[in-house]
Amino acid sequence: MDLAVTQVSVRYPRAPQPAVDGVTLGLRAGDIGVLIGPSGCGKTTLLRAVAGLERIAGGTIALGGEAVSGDGVHVAPEHRRIGMVFQDYALFPHLDVERNVGFGLAHWDAGQRRARVAEALRLVGLEGQQRRYPHELSGGQQQRVALARALAPQPRLLLLDEPFSNLDVDLRERLAHEIRSIIKAAGITALFVTHDQMEAFAIGDVIGVMHQGRLHQWDDAYALYHRPATRFVAEFIGHGVFAPARILTRGQQVVVETPLGELEDVAECPLPSAFPDGLCEVLLRADDVVHDDASPFRAEIVRKAFRGAEFLYTLRLADGQLLQVHVPSHHDHAIGEWIGIRAAVDHVVTFARGAGAAAPPAPAGRQPAPEPV
Repeated sequence: MDLAVTQVSVRYPRAPQPAVDGVTLGLRAGDIGVLIGPSGCGKTTLLRAVAGLERIAGGTIALGGEAVSGDGVHVAPEHRRIGMVFQDYALFPHLDVERNVGFGLAHWDAGQRRARVAEALRLVGLEGQQRRYPHELSGGQQQRVALARALAPQPRLLLLDEPFSNLDVDLRERLAHEIRSIIKAAGITALFVTHDQMEAFAIGDVIGVMHQGRLHQWDDAYALYHRPATRFVAEFIGHGVFAPARILTRGQQVVVETPLGELEDVAECPLPSAFPDGLCEVLLRADDVVHDDASPFRAEIVRKAFRGAEFLYTLRLADGQLLQVHVPSHHDHAIGEWIGIRAAVDHVVTFARGAGAAAPPAPAGRQPAPEPV
């Protein structure tokens, strides 16, 4: 692993709980990892610990197989060969682009420094901008200058702490894809912190979801969405709700009874024995529910959010159960209107009723063996 974080904890004086609590993760060479989670979950503290800006209370951190934190070792940040991009860019306003990008290359020969700065600027798409000053650049260009400065010394690891938070939404989405391409072209391993799921999905090869200092899951985006490791991940990623359900066996088939009828022949369904009397809660995401006026199941629209090509409707069934559904925006229904819906679930994710945030889902079971003839 290019980056190996093993059982790392970070504690602050007088804090009742560790800011980072026993986190383990790894990044292979050239991979981009992303940490997401609510404010205060510990993601930036973990990033700072990897950079050497925070001392760890337990565990180890290794870069390229070399221990840099833990077991009595603490390599200073400036000796870790790590590049950092901050939320506020941290550009020097009195220096032009060339001197900003070349700031970490003071020990290089002048000719080599100019060549490396030009190469870094070409990599981020800012060729010929060496003589401009930060105040003459747009927010997106300033971000690229900050990235070029971090890449110029050829670090072995790049760390990015919410680098798009000061940019408007359209620019953030475009830059997310561009910066992923730049980092991949540079061939550098990177760890990125954000609170924005769409940024995480656009940039990360692997994504970690943190909550209250703990890493709940370190996986690709598909697995986070369809196979959440804990109830918190299931709630945090995407749009969805938990609905009461019951799993039972009917003949040779496992069936899930839900407020939207029975689910049959679904992938990775647990067996009824996973829960007392088969009673559980099933995760119904907004894309597991389909608007269908021919369906016998009706729900009242209690909230709607326009998202361009679609609405995100929050619905309430007659028994009070809330659901969410994505509907094409030309289906513009009024709040208070009742519409037909049905379930279209490909992956069943179930939890014990009343389970806590760290509770894992029930494991998938095997279908009952056919009865002998």
